[in-house]
Amino acid sequence: MLTGMKITEAVDGLRQKKFSAEELTKAHIKVIDQLNDRINAYITVTADAAIEQAKAADQKLAAGDAPALTGIPLAIKDLFCTKGVKTTAASRILENFVPPYESTVTANLLRDGAVFLGKVNLDEFAMGSGNLNSAFGAVENPWKRQGEDTFLVPGGSSGGSAAAVAAEMAMGATGTDTGGSIRQPAAYCGITGIKPTYGRCSRWGIIAYASSLDQAGPMGKSVEDCAIMLQSMAGFDPKDSTSVDKEVPDYRAACNRSLKGMKVGIPMEYRAPGLSPEIEAVWQQGINWLKEAGCEIVDVSLPHTKYGLATYYIIAPAEASSNLARYDGVRYGRRVAGASLDELYANTRGEGFGDEVKRRILMGTYVLSAGYYDAYYLRAQKVRKLIYQDFMNVFDKVDVLLTPTAPTAAFAKGENQEDPVQMYLNDIFTVPASMAGVPGLALPAGLSGQGLPLGLQVLGRPFDEETLFAVGSAMEKAANFTHKPILRAGVSL
Repeated sequence: MLTGMKITEAVDGLRQKKFSAEELTKAHIKVIDQLNDRINAYITVTADAAIEQAKAADQKLAAGDAPALTGIPLAIKDLFCTKGVKTTAASRILENFVPPYESTVTANLLRDGAVFLGKVNLDEFAMGSGNLNSAFGAVENPWKRQGEDTFLVPGGSSGGSAAAVAAEMAMGATGTDTGGSIRQPAAYCGITGIKPTYGRCSRWGIIAYASSLDQAGPMGKSVEDCAIMLQSMAGFDPKDSTSVDKEVPDYRAACNRSLKGMKVGIPMEYRAPGLSPEIEAVWQQGINWLKEAGCEIVDVSLPHTKYGLATYYIIAPAEASSNLARYDGVRYGRRVAGASLDELYANTRGEGFGDEVKRRILMGTYVLSAGYYDAYYLRAQKVRKLIYQDFMNVFDKVDVLLTPTAPTAAFAKGENQEDPVQMYLNDIFTVPASMAGVPGLALPAGLSGQGLPLGLQVLGRPFDEETLFAVGSAMEKAANFTHKPILRAGVSL
């Protein structure tokens, strides 16, 4: 099946004329038609535009002057502004918003010939870790527990991206990661995803959640697929003041590097309460794979890790409170009339925002309010600096860190939902790297006893994504994770 290929295989197949970009795109559109009612990965499907883009890609391929992603069908998280295509952030407040401009990341992908199949679902404004907070309904993980048909979450906030790739509804997808929103869904859905260093990919044209944390990244079926996508997505952008003017290396070439003599740190703080024994066993297996590849394993400490989650849930909501103030019913988006300007604001936000967004705005406004700013927000920024320093101290001794991505396999809808704080704990292993701005790659490493994917995470020095691709590629070969999801009890892809 054309949809079962990785991007690397499709790139070769297109150039060898085994199939056309149009055929490849239509094959994915067919799968979307078959599965989206069940999985709810796509909010907006742009089938006609995708076929036109595919035809243009075929002409480029025929001319022999085609960039690496020419003709490759991708899904775009509905947080990236796409010119002339509805961009909702999975919120009622932006339900009918059509941007007049293209985000830098999606413009880069279009420049390199990618085909956009549509906009995929997410937690509203990227706030969540289960993709249960979307105004357009929850996304269902394509994976099932053995012998069950229970609705499992795909992770969040980039759950639609992860589910679309896992269910072969796209060859790759864009995601954004604020506190783990690429890495955790990748782990739950058995795919690969990388959060690059903060500043590696432009944030221009991405609807903001927490500006000092948000970072775009690719999600794909393999480490090399993510390397190809990040090559296109990354780069300096003068329109983004946080974009770093640093050369983008050849990420794909890094996938074949030797790991001999590399030092891999194992942070003791990640052996946290609540860590599933199955995750711990997979983590140990990952350590063994790296030993066999010639790595030296070093026990290290990140002492301020335990404050990571609390710090994140002060800083991120504070920035969200500020960023979401622009949705007032005056300039764009939903407007709900009121007798006064204050009532217009209240009515618009009351109808436009979901419960989780309201919760985070309230938290953020509280920690920024007079009398609490110093006690909470300022102190959190100081702790964030200590978390960053922990990573820099450790990277003086080791090249990368190996940790679990999430404390458990994907959970069912309704589990962990009674208490929002329990949901926040799903990000315990991903948040520290986000706070420090360092890159992190998540990849599948095994299956749970119930047949669900279990993921590991590799963390690296700032702007050293190459080493992550090298380590991830070696682990991927050792894991040989070829499993595919069971969409319904007894029915596989």
